[in-house]
Amino acid sequence: MLAQYVELRDAYPDYLLLFQVGDFYEAFGEDAERLARALGLVLTHKSSKDFVTPMAGIPLRSVDVYLERLLEQGFRVAIADQVETRPGPDGLVKREVTQLVTPSTVTDERLLKADANYLAAIATGDGYGLALIDISTGEFKGAHLYSRSVLFDELARARPKEVLLAPELFSDQRFASELRDRFSTMLGEGVFEAGSAEKVLKAHFGRLPPGLDSTALLRAAGAALTYASETQRGRLGQVRRFLRYDPGAYMRLDRVALDTLEIFVPTLGDDERKTLFGVLNRTRSAPGRRLLREWLGRPLLDVSLIEARLDAVEVLVQDAELREAVRRVLYRVHDLERLASRLATGRANARDLVALSRSLALLPELKARLRGLPRLGELAERMPELTEVAEKIAAAIVPDPPLKITEGGLIQDGFDAEVDAFRAQAEAGRAWIASLESRLREAVGIPTLKIGYNGVFGYYLEVTRPYYARVPKDWRPVQTLKDRQRYTRPDLKEKEREILRAEEAARAREYEVFASLRQELAAYVDEIRALAGALAELDVYAAFAEVAVAHDYVRPEFSETSLEIVEGRHPVVERSRPFVANDLSLGEDVRIVVLTGPNMSGKSTYLRQVALIALLAQVGSFVPASRATLPVFDRIYTRIGAADDIAGGRSTFTVEMEELAEILMTAGPKSLVLLDEVGRGTSTFDGLAIAWATLEKLHEIRAFALFATHYFELTELAQRLPLARNFHVAAREEASGLVFYHQVLPGAASRSYGIEVARLAGVPPDVVDRAREVLAGLEARGSGVERAVLEELLALDLTRLSPIEALLTLKRLKERLGVADPA
Repeated sequence: MLAQYVELRDAYPDYLLLFQVGDFYEAFGEDAERLARALGLVLTHKSSKDFVTPMAGIPLRSVDVYLERLLEQGFRVAIADQVETRPGPDGLVKREVTQLVTPSTVTDERLLKADANYLAAIATGDGYGLALIDISTGEFKGAHLYSRSVLFDELARARPKEVLLAPELFSDQRFASELRDRFSTMLGEGVFEAGSAEKVLKAHFGRLPPGLDSTALLRAAGAALTYASETQRGRLGQVRRFLRYDPGAYMRLDRVALDTLEIFVPTLGDDERKTLFGVLNRTRSAPGRRLLREWLGRPLLDVSLIEARLDAVEVLVQDAELREAVRRVLYRVHDLERLASRLATGRANARDLVALSRSLALLPELKARLRGLPRLGELAERMPELTEVAEKIAAAIVPDPPLKITEGGLIQDGFDAEVDAFRAQAEAGRAWIASLESRLREAVGIPTLKIGYNGVFGYYLEVTRPYYARVPKDWRPVQTLKDRQRYTRPDLKEKEREILRAEEAARAREYEVFASLRQELAAYVDEIRALAGALAELDVYAAFAEVAVAHDYVRPEFSETSLEIVEGRHPVVERSRPFVANDLSLGEDVRIVVLTGPNMSGKSTYLRQVALIALLAQVGSFVPASRATLPVFDRIYTRIGAADDIAGGRSTFTVEMEELAEILMTAGPKSLVLLDEVGRGTSTFDGLAIAWATLEKLHEIRAFALFATHYFELTELAQRLPLARNFHVAAREEASGLVFYHQVLPGAASRSYGIEVARLAGVPPDVVDRAREVLAGLEARGSGVERAVLEELLALDLTRLSPIEALLTLKRLKERLGVADPA
C-alpha cells in the first residue's frame, strides 16, 4: 500500500496527497508531518517488519472542513480515492487521484466563498501579460500592461488566490519577493512557452481567441488555461471565451488609492463593514456581490454609461415597492453563474437543477414589472426566456432530491416509462411481502409473526419464543435473539432478489435519465450566464438604491470644469458616529484647496470623503451629499498616512517621495489629487521646501487638488497662487480644553494646537508643560525676541553690575525668551 502511495505522490510532487484508506484519508512520511502541523492532528506511525513511517489522517465525512483549512494555508491537495470495492489478486484496492484541489481552482460550492476566485498568470514581453481565470464561473480575461505598477494595481483589484510566474519572473527573486510581500498569495511556475500556449488555446477554443496578439498575454493565457485544465482533469467546458480588457478604459485607481480610501480592506482590522464595499454591499446574491466589487475597482469614464446606471438606480429609489419586490426575488435566486459552470462541466447534481428551476420560475413576474422602465426595461430584455428549462426540470426531478445522484429517488413518477416500470416491479415485490405476513400468520398459526428487513440478512420472518414449535421445517434460521428467532425461506429470498434487481435497475435508469437531462440543459449554459449577468447588474442597482434611500444620498450631476459638493459626508465614517457635513467648490477659477487645522480635526477624513464621493459618482451610485456636481476624473491620487517598506529597505519618507513622484509625473487637469502633510518625514525646512515646490507644480498642471498641511508658510503661497485658496478645519481652545468643530471654513488656521492634541491623547503633564516652554522659546526666536535679547546682552557692561543685578537681569531675559527656571 505504501508503494502505491509513493507512486501517486511522486506523480504529483507539488501536492499534499490524501490517500483513501477505508473511511479515512491518510498521509504518510513527510506529508503526514506537514498535514499534522497544518491541522493540529496527532501524528501516529505505521509499522511493518521492515520500517516505521509517520502517519496522519482525517475522516472522509469531515474532509470538506479540513480541505478548507488546508486551502486557506495555501496547500495544493491531491485526493486519491479507492476506485474498487474489492481488493485485487495482490490484496490491494486500486486507487487513483480523482481531484486536484488548489486555492484558485476549487469548484466545490462548500469550499468556495462568494467573491471571485481567480488564478493569475504573468509573463513578460514588451511589458507584462496578465491572465485571470475563475473556473467557478468560467470567467477568463487578460490585459497587456506596460509597467510593473499597473500590474500590481490589477493584482490588487483581482486578489488572486494563486499566481503563476513565467520562468524569467519566478527566478527574479526581487520581483517574486515583492509580489509575495504585497499580496500574500501563493506563487508557482507554469507552462509558459508561446508555442505550447497557442496550441492549448486553439485546442480548447477551436481557434486562437481574438486579442491575443501580444506574446506576453498569449503566454500568460496559455499558462493559466493549462494549469486550470490539469487541476480539473480536462473538464473546462465552462470556459467558453477569452476577453481582453483595457485598464485604461476606466478610472485609474492604484493600489495606494485602494488602500488609503479603504475601498475593500480597512486600514485597521478586517471588518468589511468599515470599507466602502461593506457600506454599499446590500446585494442579495453572490453574483451581485462579485459585480459590485468589480465596479468599485473600475469606475467609468464615459458620462453616458454613468448616467445610464444612475437612471436605473433612480427608478428604484423612487419606487420603494418595486425595489423591495426586486430584492425579494433576487434573494431567492441561486448563484446562476457558478451553477452554469457546474452544468457545463457535468458536475451539477439534482439539487442544482432544482435550484435552477426554482430560480427561473421567479423571472416572468420580475421581467413583467421591469418592462418599460428607464434602463431597467433594457435589462429585462437582456434576460433570456428560459421558461421551458424550468418546466422540464420540474417535470423530471423531484422537489427535494437526494444529494448523491447515483442513489435513486431523483426522477418524478410518470417522467420515464422505464423508471416507472422498474419501480412498479419493486413495489409489487414489496406488496407481495407485505401480504405474505398476514397469509403466514393464518397458515402457521403464529399471531405475533412479523416480516422485517435489515442490511445484513435482508428480509426475514421473526417468531417469538412461545411459537418456536410451530415454525415449519423449511424455514431456515438466520439469527437468534434473547426471546425471538429470525428465519428466511426460498420464496422470500427470491422475491427479495427480484426487488433488489428492480431497485438497482431503477437507480441505474434514473442516473441515465438524469445524465441525459443534464447534458441537454448544458446547451443553455450561455443563456443562463447571460441571465446571471443581467440579474447581478439589477442586484447592484437595487443595492445602490437601498443605500441611497436609507442614508439620504443624492444623484450626482456632471460638469466639464466644476466640482461642487454641498453638505458632503464620508460614507463609511458617518455610519459609526455623528458626522458634520462640509462643502467644497472648485472650478476654472479655483483648482487647489490648501487645508490647515489641528491634528484630529478631520482634515484627512475631508480629503477622503471628496475622493469617495467622486468614485461613487463614476461607479453609478448616488452620493452622500445634499447636492453634488463633479467632473469625470481620469484618476484619483492619494498621498495620505504613513507607510514604510522594511523588507524592501525603504523608509517612510522614501515611500512617500516615490508616491509623490508618481503623482507629479502623471497627474493632469482631469485628475483628483489628495495630499496630506507632504514632507513631514524629513527635516522641517526640507519638508517645507518639498511641499512648497509640490504645491507650485500642482498649480502648474491645473489638477484638482486638496492639500492638507501643517506648514503655515504654504498658506502665504496659496494667497499668491491664482488657482489656490486657503481653508481650515475649525477648532477653538476653551477652558475645558481644545474643541473640534469639524467644519471646513474659508481662510487659514490661526494655530496648529499640536500640544493641546498631545494633552488630549494622554501625553504626561510634565512633558506637555515642558513642550509649552520650548514652543514659547521657538516662537520667540521666530518673532525677533531672541535677537533683541542677544543685542541687550551684548550691550551690558558687566563691570558696572552687582551680582544681584546680574542675576535679576538674566532672569528677566530668560522670561522674555519664555524659558522658566526649574521648580
